[in-house]
This record gives sequence, C-alpha cells and structure tokens, in this order.
Amino acid sequence: IRCWSNIPFITMPLSRAHGKSFAHRSELKHAKRIVVKLGSAVVTRGDECGLALGRLASIVEQVSMLQNQGREMMIVTSGAVAFGKQRLRHEILLSQSVRQALHSGQNQLKDMAIPVLEARACAAAGQSGLMALYEAMFTQYSICAAQILVTNLDFHDEQKRRNLNGTLHELLRMNIVPIINTNDAVVPPPEPNSDLQGVNVISVKDNDSLAARLAVEMKTDLLIVLSDVEGLFDSPPGSDDAKLIDIFYPGDQQSVTFGTKSRVGMGGMEAKVKAALWALQGGTSVVIANGTHPKISGHVITDIVEGKKVGTFFSEVKPAGPTVEQQGEMARAGGRTLAALQPEQRAEIIYRLADLLTDQREEILLANKKDLEEAENKGRLALPLLKRLSLSTSKLNSLAIGLRQIAASSQDSVGRVIRRTRIAKDLELEQVTVPIGVLLVIFESRPDCLPQVSALAVASGNGLLLKGGKEAAHSNQILHHLTQEALSIHGVKDAVQLVNTREEVEDLCRLDKLIDLIIPRGSSQLVRNIQKSAKGIPVMGHSEGICHVYVDTDASVEKVTRIIRDSKCEYPAACNALETLLIHRDLLRTPLFDQIIDMLRVEQVKIHAGPKFASYLTFSPSEVKSLRTEYGDLECCIEVVDSVQEAVEHIHKYGSSHTDVIITENEKTAEFFLQHVDSACVFWNASTRFSDGYRFGLGAEVGISTSRIHARGPVGIEGLLTTKWLLRGNNHVVSDFSEHGSMKYLHESLPLPQRNTN
Repeated sequence: IRCWSNIPFITMPLSRAHGKSFAHRSELKHAKRIVVKLGSAVVTRGDECGLALGRLASIVEQVSMLQNQGREMMIVTSGAVAFGKQRLRHEILLSQSVRQALHSGQNQLKDMAIPVLEARACAAAGQSGLMALYEAMFTQYSICAAQILVTNLDFHDEQKRRNLNGTLHELLRMNIVPIINTNDAVVPPPEPNSDLQGVNVISVKDNDSLAARLAVEMKTDLLIVLSDVEGLFDSPPGSDDAKLIDIFYPGDQQSVTFGTKSRVGMGGMEAKVKAALWALQGGTSVVIANGTHPKISGHVITDIVEGKKVGTFFSEVKPAGPTVEQQGEMARAGGRTLAALQPEQRAEIIYRLADLLTDQREEILLANKKDLEEAENKGRLALPLLKRLSLSTSKLNSLAIGLRQIAASSQDSVGRVIRRTRIAKDLELEQVTVPIGVLLVIFESRPDCLPQVSALAVASGNGLLLKGGKEAAHSNQILHHLTQEALSIHGVKDAVQLVNTREEVEDLCRLDKLIDLIIPRGSSQLVRNIQKSAKGIPVMGHSEGICHVYVDTDASVEKVTRIIRDSKCEYPAACNALETLLIHRDLLRTPLFDQIIDMLRVEQVKIHAGPKFASYLTFSPSEVKSLRTEYGDLECCIEVVDSVQEAVEHIHKYGSSHTDVIITENEKTAEFFLQHVDSACVFWNASTRFSDGYRFGLGAEVGISTSRIHARGPVGIEGLLTTKWLLRGNNHVVSDFSEHGSMKYLHESLPLPQRNTN
C-alpha cells in the first residue's frame, strides 16, 4: 500500500527493463509508465469551440484509476486553442454588443461578424482555463496534476532537456500526473518531416511528435494515441474496402493509403504513424485508438492496458502464422468452396477423417498424454475436467463411428429444397438449405469436440474457426492437422482453422464482420462470458444444465433407481446430468423412497435438501443454498412436490430449459408432463443422459441449445443450416400484377424433389 495526501491505494508490482517494446497486446498489462496523448478531435466539441467535458471527465477517470494502481501516468493534451477560441469569441461578442448598443441606443443588435481568431492568441487565452479544468477533475480522485508547456527548443537544448527530464521524474516520484502541451502561444511554424527519417531526432511540430519524443525521452512503456478514428486502416476510413489494421509492423507503410487529417489539430494519421514508429524504435509500445466514440471512450484506455483488442497495436514482432482476421477470411472462402462441392465429396472428407482417427491413434494418444501430464503437474484442472481432457482408444473408436454417421446422413443436407411455390405462370419460387457461414466454436478441455465439430461443419458446408483451451493444446494441434489432411483431398484445407494466437475469447467475440455464429462448449461461466461479450453475433448454447427428474406416485420401482442412477452417476460433470430430484409427497417414508436414498448413498452422492423436503425431516441433509444450482459432481438436490402440476411449475421457475424427465406408469400424467414442460428435451421413463446428438442419431453435436429460435436441443447438421430463396422467372415485373395488370398470383404449392435416402 502506498499513500499520497493521506489517500491509500493499491500498488501493482510493475517493473521491466526498458529498451524493447512489448511484442504482444497481452503484455501491455505490465506497462508501468504510460503516456496518453489526447488529440484535438478528442478534447474539443464538434463545433470546435470549447471542450467535450463529458469525454474529458471519462478520460480523467480512467487515468486516475491506472494512477491509483501504481502506474506512472502522463497526459499530452490538445485543447488550449479550442478553449481559448470559445473564451475570445465570448469576449468579442460581448464587446461588440456593448459598442453597438451604445451607438444605436437600441437593444436590437445587427448581425455581428466574428473576426478570424489567431491560433496563438487562442492558445494563450485557453491554456490556463484548460489546466484549471484538469486540476478540478483530478482533484475528484485525490490526484494532483501539474502543467508543463514545451517547445521544440526545449528538446534541442541539452540543459533544458535535462531540466525537463528531471522535472518529469520528480513529479512522477511524487505521484503527480504531468499535463504536457506544446506552448502554442510561442511555437514556431511547422517544419518539414525530414527529421522523422532518423531514429535519434524528432521535431516537436504537433502533439503527436511531442508525445513520441516525450515517450522515448522518459523511457515510457506504452504510448496511447487517442484520435477520432478507430485506429489505422489500410485505406482512408469510410471508403468501401477500408479495414481496421489490428497490428501494424514497421515496413507495412506501403500497404496503407492515408486520407486527410482530422477536422482539427495539426497532424493527420500519417503524422501519427510516423511518430508511433519513431517511438516504437525507441523501445515504447504504441496503440492508436478512438477516443471519441461514445460506446467505447468510457473505457478505451483501461481496455488497452488490459490487453484487449482496441485500435491498432504497433509491434516489431511479426507472428509466424496468419492473424485471426486472416484466418476468418480463409475460413469464409474455404467454407464457400466446401459448400460448392458435391455431397459425396463432403462425405468423403468426413470418412477420411474418421479413418485417420483410428489409423493415427497412437500419435493422438501420445499428444493427449502430454496434455494430461502438464495439467496434472500444474494442478490447475479439477477431476471432472481432467476426465473431459482424457482421450482413449474407445473414445476415438466412438468418435470414428459418430463421424461415419454424420457422413452417411449428410448426403442431401446442403441445397435441399424444403418448399416450392408457383407464384404465377413461369414464375417458380424455391426455399433451399444453405450453410450459415463462418462458425466460431470455443471449447474447454474436451479435444474430442474438435473432430466432431469439424465433421458437422464439413457436412453443412460451413467455414469453421476453432478456439480450444490451452490445457488441450497438444491434442488439438494433432487433431486439427488430421482434419486439414482430410480436407486436402478436395482442396478445401483452409475451411477449418485452429486459432493459436494469443487472442482473448472476448476479442474473438467482437469479430462480427467475420463470424456468423458463436457456439461455446464448456462451463456455464464460459457460456455466460461469451454471451455477454458477443457484439452483434448470435450465440448458440446454454449457460446451465439444471436437469430435473420427477418421480410420480405411479412410478415403477424397477425403473426409478436405474434411471436416477444413470442420470446422476454415469457422468456427473455432463450438462445433461440430473441436478434436482423431485419426489411426489405421497412417496415420502415409503420403501421406494428408502431405495432411492440408499442407492444415492451407495453411489456416494451428496444430498442437499430443498426447503419443503427439509420441513418434513427431523434431521435433514444440509439445506440447499439455491434451487437453481448446477453441481456438475456427485451432488444433487431433493425437493418435494404435491402434484405433477407443481413439478412443472418448479421446473419452469428453477430449471434452465435443458432436459427434464418424468418417471411414471400413468400415461395421462406422462403426456401432461411432456406437453407442459417447456424445455429443449422432455423425456418419459428415460435417463436425462439421452440428451445427446450421438444418442439421438445425429452422429455428433456442436452443443445443446436452450434457445427458442433456430435450433433447440442437441444441435447436429440441421442446426447449422439456414435457408435462401431462389426465384426463377421469365421477364416478370411486379407492375404486371397490379389491379389493371395482365397477370394474377397463383401461389400453388408444388411437390418437393425426391430426397436421397441412401
């Protein structure tokens, strides 16, 4: 804990040897000394007269937060000219109105022309007010700020340079935030850019070059340049093909076309890039980002420091493979080629992958053994997750069987006609199945998910991005290699991509221009995080698997214990495992109830009592904290209900719409349960564990969806398809169908083509 002005705050253990910039965004969280450069467009209002106070307050809040974490923050700010222009305009208007009133003797004023205001005079008038505003804002966070005005001469005069350096270091040592600006009241005219060619010298001609020079002089870890654009684009922002560059490397300037500079300020994007590259060569990492967008400006600085994908990151280290954006484009192109293949060719790819899983069994199990050993040595995985991580010969054989099922059932999945309508004579409409596009599947622990999902993507003609957990890195690598080997037989190797970069899941969820559907496979926490992070991309899945089994008064003694044991104990970590057991009140203190309890004890299942169940017992198990709990282990809740109607109401209130079961011999009661429970899967006298794509005969599944639109329950090939409409006409126009037109709508349903059932 450090203290300043009697205000305690937490200090982060931040330190690194300066001299080399950070290679990856994820390393930015280690930045100790940070310069934030605020461009004129960030600080000023849209009318260029006055400051954007709300935006400025948000920036000050973020800087204060980072300062109170123990970082050393500096701000290079614009805004003095705009603030001064506002003040001088006000003074001129006031002066003119007084003079005019005196001369005319009337209160009515003629239109008054505002003279062109000289920038140096505006800067002189606005500097003190700008600094007073910063001081007032930082005071709210118990932080002191100090003003420093510099010119180019302060960096070229050795003594002045040393003085400036010493002053800044002393301010940082005292936990004061320096606010630095060019002294625009006396600054000389801009100079040519010739000095930017060198590494050791850069002239201070605008705040971009000032920030870069200052960052290198002070051996800063990170320079954040905030402007009015999202970052650096490969062509001027707003043009049709403009793409935001995530990471910019020295030497990439040839691939960029620069547009005009921002609406205010001295430098455009070209000046920012030159200054950023100069700072990068001096050992300072640089990010250029948007500081004006209302949706992100409130957290843009903290997001950058946390390593999130914001703006353009300048790096000297080029990755060995493609970026995730490039992988997304490759998956898109590969998926379209895949969809254009004949059904038999897609099936051949899946059959080949099934063969490779058994032929290359030893190599797969060896890679999986490395993952298991690393996970056990690090002790970071719980036992249920270790079981999911583990592969075996029997698992690989089951996988191969499932893949062959997918291949056999995929013959007419893409391009299948599901509706035909004769709109009018010689005008026929068809609705046909097509791939969704590019899928992003994020999965934890279970490497067997990779070939399953890949096969489903191939069968449905979708491009695929896979993001597996690092705990399964070796297994995922070889399984992806085998998948690409299978895809290569028809030249569509790029259709399935494994993301191996340091991309955070949250960053992947923002790639709405590359990804059409996200499918998470993992813990409820992972699914919730993805649903929260996804920006404009639909997420298919379920956040929890709170599955119920209701034992009715007419339940069979032989069936009850078998179904409950299988539902809870066969694989307690699965999302389709029993979590809450509902017992009809009339079964309490009966031999059947005793058999259920004895079986659970033998299986070492920990029992939690629901509120009503606990009220019937003198000595009850621990009362459940929440009836909406997914245990994922040998634990379950028992609760009592008075009727099948109450069981249905309980499931609707506390369930997750995943899988729910009734055990009864009364067909009428069973049908009531089946029709009224609003879940993706509802069973009668069967284990919850049947809720699975393989067991449903789908071959495999990409997951289980509890969504109420598109796909629901175990999602196989059909859930990865959408439709498009094909209209075939012959010189048809809508005006022919008007009141006085020559044609009439028929809207006749036509027979569908014969499906291939082989």
